[in-house]
Amino acid sequence: MYSNNHSYSDKVANQPNFDGDRNLWTADAPLRETTSRVNAQSMLLADFGAMLGSDKLRKAARTANRIPPKLVQFDRTGRRLDEVEFHPVYHEFMSLGLSSGYAAIAWEGGTGGHATHAAMVYLLSQIEPGTCCPMTMTYAAIPTLGVDKDLREVWRPKLMSRIYDPSMKPVAAKDGATLGMAMTERQGGSDVRSNTTTATRDGNNYQLNGHKWFCSAPMSDGFLTLAQAPDGLTCFLVPRWLECGRNAIRLLRLKDKLGNRSNASAEIEYDGALAYRLGDEGAGVSTIIEMVHHTRLDTALAPAGLMRAAIAEAHHWCKNRTAFQKLLIDQPLMRSVLADLALDWEGALALGLHVASSFDGESERDRAFARISVALAKFLSNKLCPNVTYEAMEILGGMGYVEDTPMPMYFREAPLNSIWEGSGNVICLDIVRTLSRDKAAAEALREELNSSVGSDARYDAALKAHFDRWPTVPSESEARWFAERLATLLTASVLIRAGVAAVSDGYVATRIAGRQGRVAGAVSGIDTTALIARIAE
Repeated sequence: MYSNNHSYSDKVANQPNFDGDRNLWTADAPLRETTSRVNAQSMLLADFGAMLGSDKLRKAARTANRIPPKLVQFDRTGRRLDEVEFHPVYHEFMSLGLSSGYAAIAWEGGTGGHATHAAMVYLLSQIEPGTCCPMTMTYAAIPTLGVDKDLREVWRPKLMSRIYDPSMKPVAAKDGATLGMAMTERQGGSDVRSNTTTATRDGNNYQLNGHKWFCSAPMSDGFLTLAQAPDGLTCFLVPRWLECGRNAIRLLRLKDKLGNRSNASAEIEYDGALAYRLGDEGAGVSTIIEMVHHTRLDTALAPAGLMRAAIAEAHHWCKNRTAFQKLLIDQPLMRSVLADLALDWEGALALGLHVASSFDGESERDRAFARISVALAKFLSNKLCPNVTYEAMEILGGMGYVEDTPMPMYFREAPLNSIWEGSGNVICLDIVRTLSRDKAAAEALREELNSSVGSDARYDAALKAHFDRWPTVPSESEARWFAERLATLLTASVLIRAGVAAVSDGYVATRIAGRQGRVAGAVSGIDTTALIARIAE
């Protein structure tokens, strides 16, 4: 007799279980190896990775992305509020990140502060990348405040307090503060010199009037922004709250973005907003470029984190899923795909943290290398990220395409960091300009590339071919080709010096000596066993 006591859906076979705690630190041997080389603070990172990988926080991250922030423009009486409401788990991630030192640790004077911060970006991007944005801008704004003693004394202690204080008060009355950014306008995008927002002197300060097409993290306590003052484009700090109440910053709408759903991005207007000048009038770009320099570091590490997360999901699936009477992890073609993807992830992680270590350096040579290498790392890692996340998604088949898994979130997030802080063409042109105008940066980069000569004949030949092809900087039409090749060579140099033979040999064989095909897994002669073992869990 037929019994309906048990539904067919109760019987689940051949579906890997993804629940339970995961330690993002202990499961990631390449991260541990690389942070050791760059003198990052491993105990802090071990604690941070353990917390982020908990089942509780991974589920909270999915809630933060399913329930996006909401704009509240008016109260019930019709008075303007211009506030953004977040789900409570968003605040939980902000508190965790700031209390762990995400924004502050690079400026506290400890060993490897920027490298530690960069590793935190890598870790948090694997779980809840939306909250990286406001904390990254807070981290990056701190050095920019150095041009004004009075603003630095008020704002710097709040930005570095390690306390998340979302209350709506003037900064002096808060336990901690965050800073956002509002530069982009409709007509200019990356061409900020075409900005039309005006700054009118008002005693010792200014009033801003104009529209900003993108304001990142509009619930921050203040914003760095650019406006046209009498003597030209100038950088300003705009507080959200004044002693007398709200500043005249109008939130028009929240952007309905492809990804980064937990984080609010807004279209705003300044309607006579009070602003404090940072730097001289007319020096806006040179003042704010210090912030952009540091946010670019984070945009170079975030894609490495996304790649890691997607590959780890795919690896777990392959270890626990059978097809055609064999575990997927044991099938040669799948092993080729996983190992090939792992090379892009390991290269992005190694290059990103190597670049971060130059931010910790105190010599002019370190600073020069940081100026050029951060752009190279940002460009290459972000161009690789969308394809890596897609291929990892495909490994899960139909399961990877549904929101029951984090794979759609990783895929939606993958293009963002390439667009943020200068999209591909802007970065390539910056690379070309830096190498043509900054002799110290060009010499530091060549020194880095030459430091691996003699270890691998294939690398040596490729490096020579690069400089034979481009003895100076390329024409603009070849800037992408030039930047990709240069960044790939730099990655190979870092991996060769790291000394993990399976990784450096595989990378040189498939990325430097010549690739067999354009799709993931179209490779041969790499040590798939060693590379897959390094994915671990």
